[in-house]
Parts: sequence; structure tokens; C-alpha cells
Amino acid sequence: MTLRHSTNGTNLSVLEVRSAASADRTVLNEEAFHRMISLERKRSERSRKPFLLTLVDTGTSLPAQKNGKVLQKILAALSTATRETDVTGWYKNSSVIGVMFTEITTDDKYSIVSTMLERISSTLRENLTSEQFSQISLSFHVFPEEWTHELSHRPSNPVLYPDLSRREESKRLCTAVKRTMDVVGSLMALTILSPLFLLIALAIKLTSEGPIFFRQQRVGQHGRSFIFLKFRSMKMHNDTTVHKEWFNKFVSGKAERKPVNGSAGVFKMMDDPRITPVGRWLRRTSLDELPQFINVLRGDMALVGPRPPIPYEVEAYQTWHRRRILEAKPGITGLWQVNGRSRVTFDEMVRLDLRYARTWSLWLDIKILLQTPKAVLLGEGAY
Repeated sequence: MTLRHSTNGTNLSVLEVRSAASADRTVLNEEAFHRMISLERKRSERSRKPFLLTLVDTGTSLPAQKNGKVLQKILAALSTATRETDVTGWYKNSSVIGVMFTEITTDDKYSIVSTMLERISSTLRENLTSEQFSQISLSFHVFPEEWTHELSHRPSNPVLYPDLSRREESKRLCTAVKRTMDVVGSLMALTILSPLFLLIALAIKLTSEGPIFFRQQRVGQHGRSFIFLKFRSMKMHNDTTVHKEWFNKFVSGKAERKPVNGSAGVFKMMDDPRITPVGRWLRRTSLDELPQFINVLRGDMALVGPRPPIPYEVEAYQTWHRRRILEAKPGITGLWQVNGRSRVTFDEMVRLDLRYARTWSLWLDIKILLQTPKAVLLGEGAY
């Protein structure tokens, strides 16, 4: 068996593993393998067939020359333990090897991991010395992951999203500028609008029982939860069942458009009995959103980004819908607010959020911020 560098038609260098017992197997370099993980996630989202990512980490305890020989043995062993349709590559060049076992059909994820652990461990033991085997570590990562929002850490597995980490790293300077814009903009808004805050607080307190602010758990970037702030627009002790049932219909495309002023209508719960008279006015003018500038200062949100969902909303998502909260930090305003708002379907809203994440730039944020006052004043889709 030999390893050699080569270049494919897209100028991506790869390592080809040759074995007398098997046909040529291609081992993608780090950049290409990360791209394949991203591609396989999207395939899995549509096909609803999960895949398993296995990582073999050799660590850094072995000398470079010795480590290279161990890696050759591992690659040769993996070529006999994987199918031709599985994808092998460098998750981290020259130290971590990855294998994607695609289109898994069984629903028992734990059984898959157990089976693959036994198969790969057995193959590696047969091809490595006991000292070499003791130096490596195996990890298994199934996509899609099972999310739970009771945890303090992110429920999404960062190992399955190396392309997003790479994207964030490449835009670190722009992200720092965006964060500066968020802090400065929020401080200015809170200072200038402080008299309005006081008037709204008095109106809420004088017309209904309960606190001025409404606090609710929402899901932020990468699935992390945070406490979301709004001016309270509803009566106290409301049952969320009615909204949960409506949202499930909205996600599945079964929600009906409600005609408004002769227009094509909006996807919104109209005449919600839970809303107070003052709250109805606050929602119509979007003034109930103003306390979210505090969320922006805390770093939970940005001025521009997708709207943060409620945990039970995320439970109703299809897997591809999750990308809207994985690829961008949630915001007060965004493409959805200035391009349709409640007039578009849920899938169209998600596509707008994904377009924002894919094409994000500081100039795009500025354009959305400049369009937001007009959208608020016209009040289209805000009911």
C-alpha cells in the first residue's frame, strides 16, 4: 500500500490509498471532506436518511514519521471496513481521519454506533500493534442529532458542522464589526427611546394585571436557549396550546391565510382573545419588540438576523428548517421582516433566512436596517 498526492478536476489535492486486496480508494483532503459533510447533511435533510460520521484521531503523541506510518495502516484498515459508497477523508489533515457511512436505513441509532464501533475497532486491532491502537481514539456522530433545550450548552453537535466553523473563522473581522454595530446601535436605541419605554410601561401597567416585560425561553444560534424579552401584550396565565396547534399547521403548510383589508391575507392568528387592547396596538406597531435591544446588548441576539423560535416550534421543524438557527445569530429585524413578514409561508420564511446567512455582509445588514422603518410604519404583516 502506498500514499500519494494528486489533483482532481477541481484542483483539490487528495490522497489515494492503494491496496492489493481492494480497488483504489480516494481519501479527500480536509477542505474537500468538510464540503462533503455539508453536502451529505443537505442530502440527509431531504431524504430523511441519517448518516454516521466516524472520526479516528491519532493525537499528537507519536513522532511525525511514526504517525505517518500509523495513518497509512489506519487508512488501509478502513478501506476494508467500509463500503465503496462511504466517503473517507481528512477531518483534520494528517491527524484525524473521517469516514461517512451514508444513507443509514435503520432507526436504531445506538445499534448503528455499537455495530460500527465493534467492526472498526476489530479491524484496527488486527492491523495495528497494541501500542499504536492505544494511541488512537474513535468517536461516532449521527446526523440528524437529537436536540433538547433543557441543556445549558448547545444541542447541535459542532463536529457535524466544520464548514460553518470555517465560514465563521473566515469572517471573524466582519463579525467583530457587526457586534460593534449591534452594541452601539442598541445603546443608542435604548437611550433615544427611553421616554417611549416609560410611556409603554405605564400603559401596560394601568390597563392589565401582570409584569411590564414578557420573558420567554427562545432558541438562539446553534440551538442554545436564552431568555427573550418583549413588552407584555397578552393577559396573564395563558394556555399556549392554541398557538402550538396553529404553528404545527403553519410549518406543515396547512395554515389558512386570513384576508386583511382585501389583500391576499396573512399567516397569523387573528382576533387572538389572549391579547390585551394595548397589546394589540403594540403588536400592530411592532413596539412590543423594543426590549429586544437588551437581548442584543447581552449578545443573545443581533440587530439583524432570523427571528428566534420557541422550543416547541423547533420541535415541529423538519431537519432542514434547523439551518435558520444554525447558520446565523437571531435578530430583531431581517429579510423576512422587510420582504413579506406574515404574508409568506413558513418554508419561504426559512429560505429567506438561509439566503441571509449565505449572502451575509455588513452592507446587507445596513440595507435591511434602512428598510426596517418603512416596514414598521406600513405595518404590513404585523397583526
